[in-house]
Amino acid sequence: MSAETITVGEALIKLLEKANVDTVFGIPGVHTIELYRGLADSHIRHVTPRHEQSAAFMADGYARVSGKPGVCLLITGPGLTNALTAMAQARADSIPMLVISGVNARATLGKGLGYLHELPDQSALVKTVALWSHTLLKPDDLGAVLAEAFRQMTHGRPGPVHIEIPTDVMKLRIALPEFELPVQLGNVPAADDVAIAATLLNSAKRPVILCGGGAVHAGNLVLQLAEALDAPLVQTVNARGLIGRHPLNVPASPSLNAVRDLLTKADVVLALGTEFGPTDFDMYDTGGFPVLANLIRVDIDAAQLARKPETSLAIKADTSAFLEALIPQIASSSNNGESSNGADRARAARNAAFAELSPTYQSHVKFCEHIYEFLPEAIIVGDSTQLAYAGNLYLEAPQPSSWFNAATGFGALGYGPPSAIGAALAAFGKTVVCLVGDGGFQFSLAEIGAAKDENANVIFIVWNNQGYLEIESSMKSAGVNAIGVTPSAPDFVKIAGAYGVAAIKADAGFDFKMLHQISERPLLIEIIAN
Repeated sequence: MSAETITVGEALIKLLEKANVDTVFGIPGVHTIELYRGLADSHIRHVTPRHEQSAAFMADGYARVSGKPGVCLLITGPGLTNALTAMAQARADSIPMLVISGVNARATLGKGLGYLHELPDQSALVKTVALWSHTLLKPDDLGAVLAEAFRQMTHGRPGPVHIEIPTDVMKLRIALPEFELPVQLGNVPAADDVAIAATLLNSAKRPVILCGGGAVHAGNLVLQLAEALDAPLVQTVNARGLIGRHPLNVPASPSLNAVRDLLTKADVVLALGTEFGPTDFDMYDTGGFPVLANLIRVDIDAAQLARKPETSLAIKADTSAFLEALIPQIASSSNNGESSNGADRARAARNAAFAELSPTYQSHVKFCEHIYEFLPEAIIVGDSTQLAYAGNLYLEAPQPSSWFNAATGFGALGYGPPSAIGAALAAFGKTVVCLVGDGGFQFSLAEIGAAKDENANVIFIVWNNQGYLEIESSMKSAGVNAIGVTPSAPDFVKIAGAYGVAAIKADAGFDFKMLHQISERPLLIEIIAN
């Protein structure tokens, strides 16, 4: 063969570099050795978790903070199936993720011959979760397939995609394929739709803006519009922190009566990039979310626009593209001599929403606020735990993507620790704080070892209430004898010490000023909750 040829595995790494990939998460195995052949000589950082589910959770956290797709390299069979839970979380939250796996040799596929890690149809299994899955049968197709993966992952509603490469294909030698990242088309809104939206908003006396995760990268534009309209801004969990602590900010869940009242009294509601899912809009499953008058809904996904709730105007577009077209057509409240009293309405909604929380949840919110008070640049990544539940109901995050967790959408336990590590690797020196319960932490406890390996700037706050207290309370409320909700917890401080990670034990009154005196990272703080 020509000296100018390289293996498919080597070519893959070079093309990932051309795609601006700087970090991959994975655990090598006999079925992916050839994918690793060119990795050591590349500029790509390889991060080794302790479980493949954590690899994909790390990719999720990395993607949310970096704004780039998270990338995983996984072995055939169990390596890939281990990651399916995390891929489902990414699908639910519209997080771009590229999963590259091995698969058995081409001649064996679908024949049930009992090869190591064999599945009946690996790609078909992944397609139940991924936006797209492709088996690379022809080595010369590598460049085109990778380009299509990026297109599928980032054009339209983002999510996870999958490429599997047979073990015999990985070894084949090819010339380095041509590859270019697909050009973003922008998903520009129809001009007539923008004009109608502008007319409705310009005539509104009590407008409200409602943002979901699809608006998280349009913070400056959202703020411009909110100020021009003098409109309170409500955010779902994945949009929290969009305009920081601005007077128009309403950092509270639409599941709360106070926020629903604000939306009900609005004469126009502009919803940007939100699917109106029940884990944000009907957390308590009461079915009480109101019908909204003059609802303008903007979403990149036509399928979402076709679903409930009913709208006065549905616009298929990227949030940023829509706002760039809309804002020049908006007459600001200061120019037309009118005001919607937006700051007053936002303040009233904030106060009423916080008052609606139970005393326990109010204390949990204050605990989270103290973290931001002493670490104002912190990114807080949560698991499904009481602190995250409380913050999802009400918490003022200081900046976009500085508060996210797995307690909405798919709701996977064990998400917090690995996602926090991925976030820290993308956070350029910012501290990442992981909020995790003693039960959820045991799903991915070993990842503190990965945090140590990477010197990740993560503080793990383990909220130890000796079991699944939230589930126990729900069982009792339903008249069910609580069983299976008190798994014993280890001494987390000792476990951290065994990994060489600094750790302390404290109570819920922990003084975060102490963090200025503790330089070690990663750091584990076990909070013994009352």
